[in-house]
Parts: sequence; structure tokens; C-alpha cells
Amino acid sequence: MKRLRGIGWRCGFWLLALVPVQFAGAAPAPWRFAGAERVVAVADIHGAYEELVEILQASRVIDTALAWTGGPAHLVVIGDVLDRGAGSRQALDLIMRLQQESAEQGGHVHFALGNHELMNLTGDLRYVSEQEYAAFASEELASARQAAFERFLGQSTDPADRPAMRAEFDRQFPPGYFAHRAAFKPSGHYGAWLLDQPLVVVIDDTAFVHGGLSEAVATLSGETINTDLAGDLREYAAVLDRLVRAGVLSDTMNFYDHPTALDRYAQQVTAGAATWPEGAAADAERLEDLQASLVFGLDGPLWYRGNVGCSALIEADSFEAAAAALGVRRVVVGHTPTVSRLVEMRMDGAVIRIDTGMLSSYYGGRAAALVLEDDAVSVIYGVGEPAASPRDDGHHELPLTITELETFLRDAEIAADVELDDGRRLTLRQGDLELEAVFHPARDRDVVPQVAAYRIDRLLGLDMVAAAVVREIDGRIGAVQLLPRDAIDEHVRAEQRAGGAAWCPLPRQIEAMYVFDALIFNTGRSRNQMLYDPQSFRLTLMGPQMAFRAARGRPAYLRDVEIELTSAWIARIEALTEPRLQEAIGDVLSSRGIRALLQRRDALIAARD
Repeated sequence: MKRLRGIGWRCGFWLLALVPVQFAGAAPAPWRFAGAERVVAVADIHGAYEELVEILQASRVIDTALAWTGGPAHLVVIGDVLDRGAGSRQALDLIMRLQQESAEQGGHVHFALGNHELMNLTGDLRYVSEQEYAAFASEELASARQAAFERFLGQSTDPADRPAMRAEFDRQFPPGYFAHRAAFKPSGHYGAWLLDQPLVVVIDDTAFVHGGLSEAVATLSGETINTDLAGDLREYAAVLDRLVRAGVLSDTMNFYDHPTALDRYAQQVTAGAATWPEGAAADAERLEDLQASLVFGLDGPLWYRGNVGCSALIEADSFEAAAAALGVRRVVVGHTPTVSRLVEMRMDGAVIRIDTGMLSSYYGGRAAALVLEDDAVSVIYGVGEPAASPRDDGHHELPLTITELETFLRDAEIAADVELDDGRRLTLRQGDLELEAVFHPARDRDVVPQVAAYRIDRLLGLDMVAAAVVREIDGRIGAVQLLPRDAIDEHVRAEQRAGGAAWCPLPRQIEAMYVFDALIFNTGRSRNQMLYDPQSFRLTLMGPQMAFRAARGRPAYLRDVEIELTSAWIARIEALTEPRLQEAIGDVLSSRGIRALLQRRDALIAARD
């Protein structure tokens, strides 16, 4: 089997749902379908069982007795049924039963695995709640739990205090832990079923995948994703199970601890303190090798966030290549909750985000179902249509549109004002809303580089430059630019070596910054002008004060940098015509500066040709 590598680390009516269903030995689920009249999709349930039931009933695919009423409809669950919430087992039982029941009526229930299913299958249990373990407690043998406790005592440096050790054992391994582990093994009731489910489902011209479609996926077919990558996951679970049964690993070990534990066991073998059980040495080597599979990588289909974390300009070419590889025109994803907690569309509807934070106690969201029917896209949760994905200026819950934000920056009261070396830091307040900003005086009245850069960013659809407006403060014209909240700069990011799990891969964000700075001739790019959201590591560019010189070529810091323009970049910068630029930035950049920008644009395009 070809192994594909990734780049990082990663009530009465309830009785129907409790009928056991056997799945062991089932053939892998099909993943491509055509001719669907109605498709309903939900994502990221995370144990919110009651909310799942409500949204499926509202979507007309189940009735009040939880029986399938969708007829030939397709229901797609895009992963992450598990973890965090209390009702994940009930939700999984319902989905498993509906998969069989719908088929009897000519319908379909598809389950595209999410990263949290993968985690449960491979021993990464960081997000399993005590309530989820408790759902298995009645099936946990007291003798098995006691044996696990005795092993736990044997690993302790101070096993004498049994009551304290027992309390610690119960904290680490709550009641139901070991029955839960057994249920998610390859031979377990849930493990066997999950391992037969696909990673991506394609219905007509739409792909459904938990995380997203990365550049790495563009080199694969759907068949490869659902055979080789899913095969890596199945093999990992099987090899792990064998190593646990052989006593080389423990089912209490975390996925990320497996390589270290195997190395430690190998050292014991070398020292003569242990021996490899039959086949275990080869299994140990294979398990470590499999951890590099794309199925576990941040650019794998269960983990990738670039479709939602990168701007359309940065993401367009790689997304189009991945979509073409699957033969689709759009993708429906979960994995990353929308800021609005509404279903959102990006990239002219090519990406539909349906993780609306269904587990409200944790995410503060709501249940939602996407409906594709008669060439129409709608949402069920009491609103109607998907919302446009908002621009993120470093304030994830900012209740303002772009126009409202610009008005705020122009008109809000200056509640605090601190002098800086090259300007002033402002606290702006209007009603209950308070935001931080910086003010830089203009070089002259018709050159306000921060505002010019922000407006060009908007024309390009780059979405990296912080919002900026022209404002007069104390008789001086300048730019007021929004300061992202709680951001860290490039100095801190580099020192901490952070950002490896950035929602939009850092190299691609930096490459976009290079193109932008070459276009505007920014000679003053500094690390403190590169600000990152500490959760998503989305890059926001501040400034630039030293840009838009009437110069040819590139800024000094970019002269030795290889800049490659994607097709999306070419299309966007070719659209920056002189009339369009005069209209957009003629009040903040001189005609001479605009002509110089156009010359640099032409040079970038010529270099690409």
C-alpha cells in the first residue's frame, strides 16, 4: 500500500436507537453518488444528541419515533460526532441505525470520518468527557478495572498510599474508560463500523469532507483518499491493537506517546530486560512509520483548515486543483466553527462551512442542517440561507460589517491616547464597543499609505491588511488602523516556534505578504508589523508607512526572494487597472504613485511569464 505523508501534528422512543446492529466484516462504504434529489448535511455534533435529533426532525429525515422518513434522500454526517458532549454514544447509535434503515427505503446515510473519530480509534482521548465514559460504565468488568489499577500501582514510585492512588487512577481513567476503549478497537462495536466509513463523500458535484481539501489532496483521487489514507488508519488501529494485546503498549497510552513508548521498549530489549513477542518488532516499526501518514497530517482531509483559514486569493489555485482531482465544484466542510455560528459560504459558494457549534454548552452555537435540493442551497435553523463568510480583522466576534467598522474608526470617541515613536495608540469607544487602533500621520495630504494598502488589499481579496481609514486628529491628517486584539508579533512567534498548526499554512501567508509588498514597494516591513492571532495564526499586516514610493523593481528585503504568482494572483492584479485604482485610492495616493504601482504590477506578471 502506498503511504502518503502529511506535514505536521496533528423516553420510550429512544428504544429504537438502542437496538444493537452488527457491522463486523462489513465492506467499506461507497463514497461517490449521482442523481440525488435532496441532500441534508450536518457536522460536528460532539455529543449534542438532543440537538441532533431536533435538527434531523426539522430536516424531515426522521420522525418523532426517530425512524427514517427521508425516503430516497441522502443524509451526510461530516464527522466529529464524538468528544466533549455527553450524548456521543446515543448519537452514534442513531446514525448507525439510520444508515441501515434508510437503505431499506432507497435512501442513504453517509458518515465521513472526522478527526475526533480518528482520535478515538487511535488512542488520542484528550477530549473524551467523563459522561462519554460513563455511557460505557455498565459494560466495564470490575475484574478488568481492578487489574488495570494493579498495573497502575506497579508503575508508581510510591504505591503504598492505595487510597490516594485509587483516586488518581479514577481521575485519569473514569468509570467506563476501559469498556470505551474496547468498543473503539477494530473488533469493537463502534471501531469496526467507523473504520469502514469513508474520509470523503462525493454526491453529484459536491464533496463532503470534515476538514478540507488541501494542496496535498490535489495529487490524489477520491478513490485514493478512501483506500490508501483510510487504509493507513485501519492499519494503524489494527497494529496498535496487536501491540496492546502483546503487552508492548498499553491502551491507556496517548497516540502521541506511542513512539516514545516503543523506543523505551526497544531499549529494554537491547538491555536484555524484555523480548519482542512474535511479530511485535515489525509492528512497532510499522506503527511509527504510519504516524507520518497524511491521514494524521495537518494537510490531510480530516485536519486541513486552509479552505476556511486562508483568504480566497491565497487558497484559490490549490483548492481548484483539489476540487478538480475529485471532479467537484464545491466542498462542504465542518471542523472549524464559524464565528457567526451560522452556515457560511466562501469563495463564491465553492466552500460551505456547516460547523455552527452544535454543542452549545461548549461552543455557544446551534444545530444547523445544510439542504441541497433542486439546485438550491438552504439552511435549517430558523434563518434560511447561508451567510457570506465575514472578513476577520483580528476580532473574531466583532459585531460590525466592514462598512460599519470603517465608520467606527472614523467617528468613534478617542477614550485614551498614548504617544508612540511613529504615531499614537488610541482606544476608540462608541457605546459599549471599545477597540484599539494606531494613528500614523500622513507623509503628505495625498499620500496615506496605510489606507492605500488596506483598500488595495480589499480589491485583491487578500484580507491580510488591518482595516484603516483617513482621519484628522488634532489638526493632522493620517491613518487610523485597527489593532488586532491579543495578537502576537513575528518576534514572539519565531521565538516560541509557534504556528505549525496555523489554519492557513504560514509559508503560504508569508508568500502572499511577499507578493503584496513587492506590488506596493514596501521597504519597511518589520516583524512588529506582522501580527498573528494566537489561536488560528492568521497573519494581519500593519502599516505600511514606508510604501508606495514611485520606484521600480522590488524592496531591498525582497530582491533575493523568489516570487511565484498563482493564476488567482495574476487575475486579481491584472484587474487593478488605472481607472479602478484612481477610483479606489486616488484620494490617498498620488497619480505618480499609482503609475509606479502599475509598472511593478506589469513587472511581476512579466517575471511569471
